[in-house]
Amino acid sequence: MKNHNLQDSKLAGHMRTHTCGELRSDHEGETVTLCGWLNKDRNLGGLHFIDVRDKYGVTQLSFDEYKGEMALVEKFSLESVIMATGKVRKRPESALNKNMDTGEVEVVVEQITELAHASEPPFLPHGAVKAHEDLKLKYRYLDLRSNRLQNILSVRSQAMQNTRMALYEEGFTEIETPILYKTTPEGARDYVVPSRVHPGKVYALPQSPQTLKQLLMIGSTDKYFQICKCFRDEDLRADRQPEFSQIDIEVSFATQEYIKNLATKLVQRLFKLDANFDIPVMSYQTAIEKYGSDKPDVRFGLEHINATSLFGNSGFKVFETVIENEGLIKAIFVKKETKEFSRKEVDALVDVVKPHGGKGVAWFKVNAGEVSGGISKFVTEQALKGLRELNPEEGDGTYFFCADPKHSVVHACADALRRHFGKTLDLIDQDDYKFLWVNDFPLLEHDEEEGRFYACHHPFTMPKKSQLEDFKGGKFEDLLNMPAEAYDIVCNGYEIGGGSLRIYDNEVQSQMFKVLGMSEEEVSSKFGFFVEALKYGTPPHAGIAFGLDRVVMLLAKTDNIRDAIAFPKTNQATDLMSNAPSTPEKAQLDELHIDIQKK
Repeated sequence: MKNHNLQDSKLAGHMRTHTCGELRSDHEGETVTLCGWLNKDRNLGGLHFIDVRDKYGVTQLSFDEYKGEMALVEKFSLESVIMATGKVRKRPESALNKNMDTGEVEVVVEQITELAHASEPPFLPHGAVKAHEDLKLKYRYLDLRSNRLQNILSVRSQAMQNTRMALYEEGFTEIETPILYKTTPEGARDYVVPSRVHPGKVYALPQSPQTLKQLLMIGSTDKYFQICKCFRDEDLRADRQPEFSQIDIEVSFATQEYIKNLATKLVQRLFKLDANFDIPVMSYQTAIEKYGSDKPDVRFGLEHINATSLFGNSGFKVFETVIENEGLIKAIFVKKETKEFSRKEVDALVDVVKPHGGKGVAWFKVNAGEVSGGISKFVTEQALKGLRELNPEEGDGTYFFCADPKHSVVHACADALRRHFGKTLDLIDQDDYKFLWVNDFPLLEHDEEEGRFYACHHPFTMPKKSQLEDFKGGKFEDLLNMPAEAYDIVCNGYEIGGGSLRIYDNEVQSQMFKVLGMSEEEVSSKFGFFVEALKYGTPPHAGIAFGLDRVVMLLAKTDNIRDAIAFPKTNQATDLMSNAPSTPEKAQLDELHIDIQKK
């Protein structure tokens, strides 16, 4: 953490003259006042020392010349807030502490005051014993005293500052959009807020400011951004929270190229990358085929091999059944030099694929051209030759297989297996950032049970311009394979941003609502204001939104999204510190004309 020098401040009135990480040998002889938390107390008989800590560091206080009442000092408790005044002196050579930035000096205390006494804390934020995650979330304010979380808060603050500066340089206007807004389908459930003034009606907390930023383009704003809160009532994962922050961007008369150049500049600023930094592009289809994911981690290899055509007459019933049902078989090859697997290690891989619908992982080894183990007796010479031709790697090693009649299950299982190997085989450079544009996402997803289409992104995404007439035609086959003018930016296996060209033509937007099975009444009820606005001259426009929390997570080199947020929630969408959500009082419910059903 960059140390803050109070002497550089032009503002008077601080209780302290310096921070606890600021003093050095050139301050010797100065009278200073420090404020902070009692970090450590050492009573060595005739010598008494206290370490005082703040956000910026730790300084040792010495009491060998103290004239006050030591009995009072000895009652100070760990984590109490104290203020001490005294002179800076160099430590003797034998007492230097090279592990502390301030380790060459100490403050000889003349006056000391306990500003706030601390009860015994449930854990010490700088203690050697690590507290349980739930305990740290319950006492988040104590955990925030740790250097680690304070450093991440500083990283987040710097990221927000860099974002604003990069966008201001490009002529953007920062605009706040409403939090209380209209419920509109965005792909997840809304958090709703009942209206007291309008009984029976609700506001919705925005899943994103999508329609609002498009309305700003209709309103001639040209270049808009904001760092905004968004809310989605969805099932949570390790990298998701019910409320999150995004860097929201929209631009009139913009092409994909412009948005990508803008995003590249922003990423370059945030991650401090070289001036010649460029982001490669991959199609959605290629990403799924090679990695099984639309957000692949490309810091390492182990690309997937489509082995479906190689096992048609293998005699291996599992694979033959998959092929008969037009399923998919994918292989991953791990070179012998990378890892030789034991039978126990191979058998344990079922636990990697099971959460994704997989029933197991088939395998066999190749050594000096000979196959052994696993399904080796079903591997024909032709199949082995085919695998070698498809495999970008050469030499001996182990082939692993995921197979299922459902292609989506195979992609997910092979992706999980690849990521597992990436971590456990130490194939990933943790200090590396690998970015990727993923293009040409599907426009629509067809739900066979409901017999209808859903928008993969949102209902305002432009179909691929080269296939716009096919979209207007509305044939099922054309719609099923229709790509979108959509793009995601991926880093190290995380989607950190996504956007698209927007629909700006009323005819195309009406067709989109029709394709999604929405009646005129439904469209009028949910989007009437937006459809009306499109009639009055809408410029072509495009946008992108970055997940700020995920960006900070990557910058801070943590894999826990909660680390990147000052006051996060659990994966059950609860706040253990404040005990939210909580039960409202009856008077509140009566005012809102609400009855709560008890389960």
